[in-house]
Amino acid sequence: MPHPKRKISKTRRDKRRTHYKATEPTVAVCPTTGESHLYHRAYWHEGKMYYKGKVVIEQSA
Repeated sequence: MPHPKRKISKTRRDKRRTHYKATEPTVAVCPTTGESHLYHRAYWHEGKMYYKGKVVIEQSA
């Protein structure tokens, strides 16, 4: 099994991890309902599930 020849310092190790950043999710606004939602996701609005501005599922009472 190969072993590192020298100990990698904490600074050097952390420099490698700086590229991973949290990004803010992109939000879309539905033209039909005006509701904001995540892109490419279905969402509930007033008991109905919408996707691409169309009703996909209606919740029964």
